Amino acid sequence: MASLTCSLIVSTYNWPAALNLCLQSVARQVVMPKEVLIADDGSGPETQELISRLQQDFPVPLIHLWQPDNGFQKTKILNQAIARAKEPYIVQVDGDVILHPNFVQDHLSLAARGRFLAGGRINLSEENTRQVMDQSTVHFSLRDIIKTSNLFNGLRLGFLRRLLADRYKLKGKNKYYAKGCNMSFWRNDLLTVNGYNESYTGWGPEDSELAARLMNAGIRKRALKMGGVCFHLHHPYIDTSRKAINEELLRTTIQTNITYCPKGVDQYLQK
Repeated sequence: MASLTCSLIVSTYNWPAALNLCLQSVARQVVMPKEVLIADDGSGPETQELISRLQQDFPVPLIHLWQPDNGFQKTKILNQAIARAKEPYIVQVDGDVILHPNFVQDHLSLAARGRFLAGGRINLSEENTRQVMDQSTVHFSLRDIIKTSNLFNGLRLGFLRRLLADRYKLKGKNKYYAKGCNMSFWRNDLLTVNGYNESYTGWGPEDSELAARLMNAGIRKRALKMGGVCFHLHHPYIDTSRKAINEELLRTTIQTNITYCPKGVDQYLQK
């Protein structure tokens, strides 16, 4: 869909150095989103200062959506960003990933009605991350990719990308696999299932739960493999105290075929 346009949502929380590299990689995209929405779950003034500085000459509108820091409430700020997005298609990443220049282009190339896309990432080691941050790296060569533990997440091959789209990680334990750092959807499909489930507070598989509701509603998952390459910066894992509760929410969604969450994006839509 060569003429398809998208909004890019970037979630972030109190890591402006990583967000800066992420946004620098966004500015280098071969195909630019029409707008970038920063979904900020309560970051401090350094993040605001960074965004204000970048807004002065960013190639597309850079919109900062912020909510007070009241613990991990990523689903809430993501819903606000979905409600605010103007384009028909939404690409979503986290602010601790660095995007390949063809990242947005790859998502748009596989966009199809009745489908959403779930991609992967290259996990950089603590040492790699330190080097990337020290050198402000936003370009990775094949030599850099080979050094990582996720080689096949770093390759771009158009033929294999199309071949694997409806074959890779679509069944068994991977059926509902999805990572919010590399997903895309039709905005109307997100509204159909009411966006993210705000019953999720704290870390948990909120992306997979959204994927499950989309699939329950007949919107099928496509895999973005051999494309949509992004590099995930290493960081300590966050509080997982609600992991068991959140995973139970996912199981309930799957087992009872839920398609719509009662507390979602609808509360932010203009009436």
